[in-house]
Amino acid sequence: MTEIDKKIISNIRGLSIDMINKANSGHPGIALGAAPILYTLFAKVLKISRENPKWISRDRFILSAGHGSSLLYSLLFYLDYLKLDDLKNFRSLNSKTPGHPEIETLGVEMSTGPLGQGIASSVGFAIAEKYLSNYFNDDVINYKTYCLVGDGDLEEGVALEAMSIAGNLALNNLIVLYDSNEVTLDGSLYNSSIDNIELKVKSMNWNYIFVKDGENILDIENAIKEAKRSDKPVLIEIRTVIGRYSLLQGTHKVHGAPLTEEDIEQLKEKLDLRNQEFSVSKETIDEFQKMVDDRNDYVYENWLKKKDILDDKLKIELDDFINKKYDLNFEGLSGEDEAVRVANSKVLNLIAKENPFIIGGSADLRESTKASITDSGYFNKDNYKNRNIAYGIREHAMGAISNGLALSGLIPFASTFLSFSDYLKPSIRLSALMNQFVIYIFTHDSITVGEDGPTHQPVEQLVSLRSIPNLDVYRPNDINEVIGAYKAMFKRRKASCLVASRNKTKLKNETQIKLVEKGGYILKETKDVDFVIISCGEELDLAVDIFDDLSSKGYNLRLVSMPSLNIFKEQSEEYQKSVLTDKEKFVIEFSSSMSWTSITDEKHIFSVNSFGKSGKVKDILEYFNLTHDTIEKEILKMLNER
Repeated sequence: MTEIDKKIISNIRGLSIDMINKANSGHPGIALGAAPILYTLFAKVLKISRENPKWISRDRFILSAGHGSSLLYSLLFYLDYLKLDDLKNFRSLNSKTPGHPEIETLGVEMSTGPLGQGIASSVGFAIAEKYLSNYFNDDVINYKTYCLVGDGDLEEGVALEAMSIAGNLALNNLIVLYDSNEVTLDGSLYNSSIDNIELKVKSMNWNYIFVKDGENILDIENAIKEAKRSDKPVLIEIRTVIGRYSLLQGTHKVHGAPLTEEDIEQLKEKLDLRNQEFSVSKETIDEFQKMVDDRNDYVYENWLKKKDILDDKLKIELDDFINKKYDLNFEGLSGEDEAVRVANSKVLNLIAKENPFIIGGSADLRESTKASITDSGYFNKDNYKNRNIAYGIREHAMGAISNGLALSGLIPFASTFLSFSDYLKPSIRLSALMNQFVIYIFTHDSITVGEDGPTHQPVEQLVSLRSIPNLDVYRPNDINEVIGAYKAMFKRRKASCLVASRNKTKLKNETQIKLVEKGGYILKETKDVDFVIISCGEELDLAVDIFDDLSSKGYNLRLVSMPSLNIFKEQSEEYQKSVLTDKEKFVIEFSSSMSWTSITDEKHIFSVNSFGKSGKVKDILEYFNLTHDTIEKEILKMLNER
């Protein structure tokens, strides 16, 4: 280690501690212990362009151990992506330096914090690079994904699910840097884990490299260079001391609480730093930036030349990809009486045929959910051009990997049964939090899946998904509403759930493609309206039958299709009132009533608020009093009691 290396690392450590101290909040342990790792990566290895930070062929760095945000922000300051005032506002409201990294901050590739999510999504970044470099060519798209993890990340199940997929796919563009300090927040790592990480990762078809001294930047750099030549994903275990140079070094007490003034004073003395907040050597900034620029400027210039000699078709497609330009054409698409999962398959495949950057898969339920690209095989180490990902029975990893794919510019879809959406919930939440366009396709959406019983019959899942901020949830009834849902998805480009029936529904002349983007609309009505029935998905068929029966008996009513409740609630008060009126409202949805209590009161909602039952669909609906006759009789009873 040269003197300038040592000086830069000391300044990075000092800045990180000053940020935590000023905020009186943060995690000094990782900032002190892992500083040499990230310094080596950023200064000596990472392929980036400081002048073009969004360069599509840049290396990606994911801080899976998101609690180490102060360390990352210090490095982003050295890259001139952040200013000193940004560091001073660490963990302050609306700052560029929130408590855990968020993608709104330049240089942050994904929002991290929940442990395991970063490394799992890194697999998505790596899959995306393999697909894109094979679609275009590896002269134009060619980068590595690096990820810093701690012991906590490697204990999370989502990390191990995703790492298993990465090994199976031989993603040799993925390099994980393991900050191995043998300490967790509650104490010694060995209180909770005695896993042999080397054997574990090797069993998943990873290569493993060990660096015994986390202060030795030459060994770290050489390990990364070796990893770049690997034919498999690589985990580099780097033995560090948590909270290095603190009076509490090596203990869990330095993990998540600011240091005392006495500790900071002695630490800065050891690091040969002035004991003055946010004092940073200009020499170190200049030298750091020179190292980065000297290494990367010619790489970026060469990339521009290679991009210019692409053939015209690929050049246009690359520009469209970078600018997120996609075409939707539904000509020639026809529906029939069919399950919504089947209608969704038709629509998805038509869109995918015209848009090569749609990629995804199902959690071992491809034949059941019908969510696959039928003219493509499985994405695998022998063919990285295919667009179906075999996730296996790993729902949570599927969601996290989808986030990595979306953050890389692709449009991912991920599919399983609605009752299993809970396995993906933390990743879905991050999709919404990061405002990423991920399409979650959930089928088998009702107690009407029948014989499989309550473990497979969703009840609370819809209200749970609808409660997630910034997540669009669509529950279409037929192919018209499926088309409308996709049109709305591509227009809004947000995290979206398309919830589809297993059972057949009737194709309707009245369903409106255009009005799905409003969330809800008038499907049918009589001349005068005395009350309103609202429904969606499979249950809309039942609601249509009840409407027809009641209108034939002389009752005046309106039937509203509500494929997306959250989007409907975004509409103007005037539009909402024009659809729902101020008349008595009834809702039919075989799910938790909690979704609808803002529309009408509990007794007007025909729903399921207990777990389901195993049995024939007819018997189940009779058991829950959700047949045509029982619902119609109850509606008339309430109308007569007015």
